Amino acid sequence: MSEGEVFHEKQRLELCAIHALNNVLQERVFTKETADDICKRLAPQCVMNPHRSVLGTGNYDVNVIMAALQSRGLAAVWWDKRRSVQNLCLDKIQGFILNVPSRVSLGFVSLPLRRRHWLAVREVNGQFYNLDSKLKGPACIGGETELRSFLTEQLSQDIAEMLLVVQKEIDDDGTWLKPDKTRK
Repeated sequence: MSEGEVFHEKQRLELCAIHALNNVLQERVFTKETADDICKRLAPQCVMNPHRSVLGTGNYDVNVIMAALQSRGLAAVWWDKRRSVQNLCLDKIQGFILNVPSRVSLGFVSLPLRRRHWLAVREVNGQFYNLDSKLKGPACIGGETELRSFLTEQLSQDIAEMLLVVQKEIDDDGTWLKPDKTRK
């Protein structure tokens, strides 16, 4: 990948958690095998691992994402949707991983079912990108104002959740959140 390019993995099987991790890190770090190893460490005695699909096709849960980030010296901070995204201190946040509802399709036919889907958002070269693995490529969101609008829209969905990806020290001191006096 040359300088200025945006790394973007595309959807394969039910591996959106792996794609979201790699997209937020902007490099291929995690594979199905590394995620499966994390699952085994999280539940070593379980025959049917609760952190992934019983079919072995992926569909990893948040515990796998959090453990994967921790292995890289990062932390995943749950965002309280009752707060305004205006309170985010964006220069302290490496990226975002969202869990959003997603339509299920069979080929070109959209089924009346909804599943959960992990996607990544992060800044690259001064612009924020939607790095959803279901997209054909990275989608430029724009600057901070557009990012905050995008995140607000995504979080307005009933079952959407957001993780902030930050350095461990940033998680420890809470500086991903603006100080009280500057919050809106």
